[in-house]
Amino acid sequence: MRKTFHWRNIYIFVMFILLYLPIFYLIGYSFSDTKTMAHFQGFTLQHYDDLFNDTRLLQIMLVTLLVALLSSLLATLIGTLGALWINRVSRSLARNTLLSLNNILMVSPDVIIGASLLIFFTCLHVQLGFWTVLLSHIAFSVPIVVLMILPKLDEMDKSMLDAAADLGANTWQTLTRVILPYLTSSILAGFFMAFTYSLDDFAVTFFVTGNGFETLSIEIYSRARQGISLEINALSGILFIFALVLVIGYYFISLHTQRKRNR
Repeated sequence: MRKTFHWRNIYIFVMFILLYLPIFYLIGYSFSDTKTMAHFQGFTLQHYDDLFNDTRLLQIMLVTLLVALLSSLLATLIGTLGALWINRVSRSLARNTLLSLNNILMVSPDVIIGASLLIFFTCLHVQLGFWTVLLSHIAFSVPIVVLMILPKLDEMDKSMLDAAADLGANTWQTLTRVILPYLTSSILAGFFMAFTYSLDDFAVTFFVTGNGFETLSIEIYSRARQGISLEINALSGILFIFALVLVIGYYFISLHTQRKRNR
């Protein structure tokens, strides 16, 4: 039986090429024995050696990872509690209002959010730096987590909660032994989404970072104004591999969780 030809296959193929070709092009030049991306010449690991000898850039990378990790953990906690609260709201008007307020933050331009947070911190006379960046990343990550968890929570069979209550489970036991295990995959998805959003955010961070504190996005922007160094290409390659490991790890964790639930 002949397979039916679908134009969407070509569309998906072209889409992936457009998305990944610039990334591989960038990473490829990290092995070029040249100073610029004008042309590829030879093969070298010198740019990676320069990267690991750049103490300032490594410190900024570690601080960026720390901010991303802390903000995603706290945003996941707050977002999970927020999704549980929204799910318990019975009045449709109140529920729709809460969802609209959450979604507005999702579609609002980062420039508006960054400027608003800058005005907020300035009014409170809070010194810009690590804590303002961390709080800002938590603020724009929470709606992402809520959006990842709430649909899964809405799909939950309410008979599971009734069965837990019939067996004598209290509220805490129902939450920790029924609801949270059911939401594990969505909670992990929310965490990884918050982590990646925090890791590469520029617009919001640009407004709320202070003198003496920078993240990778700010540092790369500053260096790009003076001309891109192939050391940045090497950094891009490492971050791409790091993101790939996270995606693969999330896939296997989700697969394990699904198999455990089906037993």
